Amino acid sequence: MTSTPRPATTPTPTPTPAATTALDPALAARLKRSADGLVPAIAQQYDTGEVLMLGWMDDEALHRTLTTGRCTYWSRSRREYWVKGDTSGHVQHVKSVALDCDGDTLLVRVDQVGAACHTGDRTCFDADVLLPAADSGAAPSGQ
Repeated sequence: MTSTPRPATTPTPTPTPAATTALDPALAARLKRSADGLVPAIAQQYDTGEVLMLGWMDDEALHRTLTTGRCTYWSRSRREYWVKGDTSGHVQHVKSVALDCDGDTLLVRVDQVGAACHTGDRTCFDADVLLPAADSGAAPSGQ
């Protein structure tokens, strides 16, 4: 009995952040990225200053955020772009975007609709307070 050889298969490449983008080259030159080409992006409620979440952007995600008025992030776990609120309805409407003094962190001021955290909490920092503000009266998590 002879076996029929199986056709060679090519492994599917793992998606990575975009290598090319329409981001202004002058802005792109100012960004200091991690080894995987990403910049942390802090989302902050524009009118209260509340810190909502931390996401990751590459040049293309930043370009999309700047041009659409909606936050676009790079998902490190799913290896794809995602627009905040497309599936949950918890949209982030961009009010302003700033680059920090070192060029390695973005601050995106947004008008958050609904919960910012995937757990359903208002922010990603609500559930595990390690040291509460002195005037809050709350005990740290686990105590």
